[in-house]
Amino acid sequence: MKKPRTIGILGGMGPEATNHFFGLILKNTAAAKDQDHIPVLIWNDPTIPPRTEAVLGNGPSPLPKLLAGVKTLERGGASLIVMPCLTAHHYAPRIKLRARVPFIDLVEEAVRWAGKAVPNLKTAALLASTGTIRSGLFDQAFRRQKVEILTPGEADQRQVMEAIFGPEGIKAGAPAGPPRRTLRAVALKLIRQGAQAVIAGCTEVPLVLRDEDLPVPLVDPMRIAALSCIQKAGYAARK
Repeated sequence: MKKPRTIGILGGMGPEATNHFFGLILKNTAAAKDQDHIPVLIWNDPTIPPRTEAVLGNGPSPLPKLLAGVKTLERGGASLIVMPCLTAHHYAPRIKLRARVPFIDLVEEAVRWAGKAVPNLKTAALLASTGTIRSGLFDQAFRRQKVEILTPGEADQRQVMEAIFGPEGIKAGAPAGPPRRTLRAVALKLIRQGAQAVIAGCTEVPLVLRDEDLPVPLVDPMRIAALSCIQKAGYAARK
């Protein structure tokens, strides 16, 4: 039997998403007692510069702090690293080059899952930060599988950003009500345009939007990656 691995969570982007991701690992691990759970190290650094501003060229790069977090987790004994921030995956290729342990890529995991879970997927809607959309992360990854990505129009994208980053948004700790209604309305509009699935392309989106809110599958990279981490750490997922 392989020695169980320790999961390292490179977090703080934001803290609520980091907490949610850890919760997904806990809830989905087949454990009957404390000792059945996976060792997890969490580096929660909320001082990492805003990712959207950096991707758009309006702020400092978060890469130095991301790499410092990777080193901290590696020194602590992490056997694999996962980063529950999708916009920060713009920097994933450079992180992979510097990391000494495997890096679990949320975008790649989402593409693999969607290919198996949504038969004949041709078009998917993307709810994400403007930085993630502009980076082309999901567009490039899904295009390789011949899947077209639909994104909100300019006015709707402003609403998405407000729902996530606004004073009454998810990152501000607002209750799910208004952000959920906004994100659901934008998603339904894209579904009417032909989307066969909706990608939760920002780690805050699944904090308020659920699979049962939509008439098509919700591709949740957070849950998908949590299940992958459980497996890669040498543990069984709860059925």
